[in-house]
Amino acid sequence: MELGLKDKVVLITGASRGIGKSIAEAFAAEGAILALNDILADTLASTVAGLREGGARAHGFVFDITKQDEVLRGVERIEREVGPIGVLINNAGLQKRYPLEEFPAEIWRQVVEVDLTGAFLVSQAVAKGMIARRGGRIVNITSINAELVRETISAYCAAKGALKNLTKSMATEWGKYGVLANAIGPGYVKTDIDAELSARKEFDEWVKSEVPLRRWGSKEELASVAVFLASNGASYINGQTVYVDGGWQACL
Repeated sequence: MELGLKDKVVLITGASRGIGKSIAEAFAAEGAILALNDILADTLASTVAGLREGGARAHGFVFDITKQDEVLRGVERIEREVGPIGVLINNAGLQKRYPLEEFPAEIWRQVVEVDLTGAFLVSQAVAKGMIARRGGRIVNITSINAELVRETISAYCAAKGALKNLTKSMATEWGKYGVLANAIGPGYVKTDIDAELSARKEFDEWVKSEVPLRRWGSKEELASVAVFLASNGASYINGQTVYVDGGWQACL
């Protein structure tokens, strides 16, 4: 089966590094046209340049996903300059660690704005075009922490749990227009957001002892799931969260 991604415009938020960059590379390999978003202008420019050197059709767009006016302008510009958005990957994320009883309210709001509200704002803006065209795919990057909680990351857990249910709302309301929405829930994957944890020997050994595959996941393994959910092969999958966790939840 053809994946059906060649020449399709794919918007990826938080795409300048980490999981977002790996997802961009995976879609580029399928012949997609990349519209990459981030607030880190220099890093994004470097990522776009590197992808182009490899033959990808990549374009960078700097805007803050938590600001509706910037989102609306950014989406309008992408559709005007690059083409109609066929796939949206809501990847941008933020993590802050504080004990729950000491969690600063302003930091809580910041995490929720990026991890939840940003996905809502970008999806809403992109979905209007998808609805008019009667088709599209939305993939939200949530987390194993949408189901399971660790200490000091309460804002992240709350936002990712809500994003899981927001995905279901998107699937429920937009499915009749041919717009499919699903999510990916990474387990312990070596990313920028978990760099400090993975560098700690005790934590690294704990992860490897708990996960049935006895290792961390890779960004590339997540990217392949994003490609699948956006492809023709996932045409009857809607409202689901695929946990890429090496079987960690299965054995708790």
